[in-house]
Amino acid sequence: MATIPISELNDRARDVFRLVVENYLGTGMPVASRTIARLATLNLSPASIRNVMQDLEELGLLAAPHTSAGRMPTETGLRLFVDGMMQAAEPSMEERRAIEAQVGEGGPIENALSAATLALSGLSACAGIVMVPKREPILRQFSFVALNESQALAILVAQDGSIENRVVDLPPGITPSMLTEAANYMSHRLGGLTLRQAQNLLGQELDADRRALDSAARELIDRGLAIWSKDNADRPVLIVRGQANLIDETASADLERVRQLLDELEGKQEISRLLESALAGSATKIFIGSENKLFSLSGSSVIAAPYRAGDGRVVGVVGVIGPTRLNYARVIPMVDFTAQTLSRLMR
Repeated sequence: MATIPISELNDRARDVFRLVVENYLGTGMPVASRTIARLATLNLSPASIRNVMQDLEELGLLAAPHTSAGRMPTETGLRLFVDGMMQAAEPSMEERRAIEAQVGEGGPIENALSAATLALSGLSACAGIVMVPKREPILRQFSFVALNESQALAILVAQDGSIENRVVDLPPGITPSMLTEAANYMSHRLGGLTLRQAQNLLGQELDADRRALDSAARELIDRGLAIWSKDNADRPVLIVRGQANLIDETASADLERVRQLLDELEGKQEISRLLESALAGSATKIFIGSENKLFSLSGSSVIAAPYRAGDGRVVGVVGVIGPTRLNYARVIPMVDFTAQTLSRLMR
């Protein structure tokens, strides 16, 4: 959602806009110019305020549901207010104690997560939401199903029976038999590991393979029997020179070793990219109205903050769903504090 910079509003427009939004968030009703004029903070007549509100409406920040009903902020206006004008209020000591008391009662982590949603729901008058930690599955088996010449469906089967699918891009020239070989290798070599452990192992092996490749190819290049180049896909290729028909058995074995290392290196790089795509992170989100497709029709807002495990990894999200006119200045810090409390609990 595109919003105008707050710097483009003059002081008068900013003051009127802020008062309209704050009154709307407090009452849920459109705000009339006479209501703003009665506030001691402004020394403007109702007519002057109406002109400013009209300008704000033309900028897309305010809207009038009815001709004489006053103005209310649009979703664009709410976003501008939240991002550039709102002064967040830290949770009170009573609110902090209520959250900590409910979340820290002890027992399984699921109890703490359920308590967190109850605490947020009660304190914010919104619906509490939580995304539970996603336990990394222990991998058991891999398989690939070719979709076309450039893509395949990677199927990851975990030891608990869960299945995850990923569409992966294939380098040119990959055949079904090569996909089968890759799946067999992954099942044999990476079975019993989590995705993160498998990725770390592959990274270590890739480094070792590169060192072995450099060592195996160095002597051939030094002897003038071969030279490094690249193919059309920018992959390394060892070109054997014409005098290769004179090489001895040792050099022939070195060439075969280089070829095998190149094949293994390319295969492991593709597998590593697959695992990389399976590890995704989360970030704090504030969706207002139609910014969230799931709740766009109901005109709801979603505020969600990530909580982390002891190693700093984001393992879940806690937050609230409420009307677009919710008290952002109070609820956003409350959600953040709840996420911090869960993070401390999981250390």
